Amino acid sequence: MARIRIIEDNPLNMKLATLLVSRAGHSTLGAVDAESGLLLARNKLPDLILMDIQLPGMNGFELASAIRAAEPPGTRMPIMAMTASAGPGDAEHSRIAGMNEYLLRPLHLAKLRTALLKWLPLASEL
Repeated sequence: MARIRIIEDNPLNMKLATLLVSRAGHSTLGAVDAESGLLLARNKLPDLILMDIQLPGMNGFELASAIRAAEPPGTRMPIMAMTASAGPGDAEHSRIAGMNEYLLRPLHLAKLRTALLKWLPLASEL
């Protein structure tokens, strides 16, 4: 079971993401903004981060860049973006910011499992 950190400010989207990650067999810990999400990434050492792009304060692109800048040398935690309002160039912008995957909402369990299989070694046990 992987430890997945979900960073999402919308309560309904957080509930859905938490439910889907749990159904995929992983534990979750949530954060409602980028600052608390960054603290979780530094202090709780998750196996993967699933984050919204449009967060209050620091957006998801900035947060991914901050996480990458704070990572110890030789480590690279998978970061997956999830968004419903994809703008032109957002997928490329997420890659440049250091995100590994770009998921469009609505999230579906099958799509999430496919992404987890790609980025988590433990996901192969699903």
